[in-house]
Amino acid sequence: MKDYYFVLGIASTATLAEVKKAFRQKAAEFHPDRNNSALAPQKFHDCKEAYDVLSDEAARAAYDENRRRNLLDDPLETASEIWKNYLSGVLQ
Repeated sequence: MKDYYFVLGIASTATLAEVKKAFRQKAAEFHPDRNNSALAPQKFHDCKEAYDVLSDEAARAAYDENRRRNLLDDPLETASEIWKNYLSGVLQ
C-alpha cells in the first residue's frame, strides 16, 4: 500500500486546499514534458493516484481507515516501509 500523504509530501491532517496545492507542485515537478528523468512518468502517475484518492472525501476516509488498520495489523512492516520511503526520498 502506497503512502499517498508521503507521495504528496503532506501531513495526514492536510486540508483539501493543501492536497490540491501539493499535487500541483509535485505534478509540475514530475510532469514528463518538464522532467527528463526516467522516473518522472512513474512519480507523476503516483502523484495523480494520490490526488485522486485524497481529494475525494469518501475515498480518503476509506484510505485513512485502511491505513490505520495496516498500522495496527503489522507495525514492523509498516515501520520498515516508512523508513524505506523516507530513505529513498533523502538519498535521491
